[in-house]
Amino acid sequence: MGKFASEFKEFVLRGNVLDLAVGVIIGGAFNSIVTSLCNDVIMPGVAWIVANASGMDIVNPETNQPDFSKVLSSLNVGPINLGNFFSAIISFLLLAFIIFLFVKGINKLMKLRKKPEPEAEPTTKKCPFCMSEIAIEATRCPHCTSVLELAEEAVKEK
Repeated sequence: MGKFASEFKEFVLRGNVLDLAVGVIIGGAFNSIVTSLCNDVIMPGVAWIVANASGMDIVNPETNQPDFSKVLSSLNVGPINLGNFFSAIISFLLLAFIIFLFVKGINKLMKLRKKPEPEAEPTTKKCPFCMSEIAIEATRCPHCTSVLELAEEAVKEK
């Protein structure tokens, strides 16, 4: 059971899975903005256009002002609700900010969890005579043909 749990934890904490989860959550939240835009802003405008195009009597005889309630009820839409639309936008921004903080915290934990990689041992060294890069196992410089063991002993004596 321990191996299964560690494999599941590794799967969930991979970057791809976390990115996909964030995308699904943000997409769902953005859906509420689009739905509110359509239902609360666009459809009442469409109802007004339909009322004018159909020649429906929209003037209230008591107030002598346009009254769209008949049209809105026939199209099953309400008046323009900018408050609902702005509320959906604010909800989306709050959710996006919370998800941002969550992902930032997960990334910080992942950095703490990673073990620092040990430095690789050098594979080359510099020739003390000609300063060219040579293999670390070399006993003679391939560029200037100097004997390197003698140079290393001379450096150690100083």
